[in-house]
Amino acid sequence: MRISRTERVGTYLVLLVFTASALFPVLSIVATALRPEVVGQGGWRPENLVTAWTVGHFGGYLRNSAIVSAVVVAVSAVLSVLAGYAFGAMRFRGRGVLFSLLLLGMMVPTEALVVPLYFDLRDLGLTDTYLSLVLPQVAQSVAFGAFWMRAFFLSHTRDLVEAARMDGAGHVRTLWSVLLPLARPAVVTLVVLVFLWTWNEFMLALVMVTDEGLRTAPLGLRFFAGRATTSVPVLAAGSMLVALPVVLLYLFLQRHFIRGMLDGAVKG
Repeated sequence: MRISRTERVGTYLVLLVFTASALFPVLSIVATALRPEVVGQGGWRPENLVTAWTVGHFGGYLRNSAIVSAVVVAVSAVLSVLAGYAFGAMRFRGRGVLFSLLLLGMMVPTEALVVPLYFDLRDLGLTDTYLSLVLPQVAQSVAFGAFWMRAFFLSHTRDLVEAARMDGAGHVRTLWSVLLPLARPAVVTLVVLVFLWTWNEFMLALVMVTDEGLRTAPLGLRFFAGRATTSVPVLAAGSMLVALPVVLLYLFLQRHFIRGMLDGAVKG
């Protein structure tokens, strides 16, 4: 079907508007982070990033976020692949009921669970530890991950699993050697999404952590913003430091991420 010139121009105009609306906040933060304290002095101030790093203790906050995110992503990815394979490729009694119960983790918001979670983890002596940040986020991430991977395996597995079974392959070999290589885009998409959610998690860290040495980057940025001596450019520089790891990860994995999203949209 041929597309007229008017339709093509209209499409590009719409894309241009959405691109500008997405880039404007980002460019505004970058410009604010690099401008001088007093508007009109002229020149860029990249030293604002150094000031935010040292004064705001973002080195420790970013390290804590990296530890929590790495553990949550690794554990969630493994459990999600296993659960997705079980619900998508295996046949067993009660599969639908168990999958429905697992999806409750996606339906209940964190705000509704954080208070009872706090008391439970406090009774176990786990507050003010990495486990208080890791365990709840793994539970919520696996709920989505199992749903995501199940959709992929349901759309790819029937013929492949039957062929692997005819060759004498068991479940482990079928998953590891046959299905997992095909699932790489879906797994990468899952990793990026879980990393994004875990890195940006604020409420859980605010409730579970009182030790400054365990604060994550978003929580550290909130306390940094509350200081009376914090300037606007330095605060914007701190925001850049907090957002930079997510941006770098997405840029590094964007091809697989987009492919995984398209596969999910077309075949899910």
